[in-house]
Amino acid sequence: MTALRQRVIVTRQARPSLPKHVRIHFDPVRQAYAVLSPERVFWPNEISLDILRRCDGHSEVGRIIADLAVEYGAAEEEIAPDVLEFLQEWSDRLLVKP
Repeated sequence: MTALRQRVIVTRQARPSLPKHVRIHFDPVRQAYAVLSPERVFWPNEISLDILRRCDGHSEVGRIIADLAVEYGAAEEEIAPDVLEFLQEWSDRLLVKP
């Protein structure tokens, strides 16, 4: 029998981290960063990479949003839905631990 995994919802209080099987790697041939997981490679854009680099297991999502808002000169309430959606999608794929 196969057990179903229960979906974990990412909130502003979550402290996301990258699981042991996921790592960020610079590819010198393409001059770009890749996110590596077993048998999968993702090529995140600059903003996605900025979000993932902040997933250290210590920073709350709310703090990540605030830091990104300052860095990109955007309002927190404008970027919060996008950051939460991104982290939720990556959590659903088991690429981020909330």
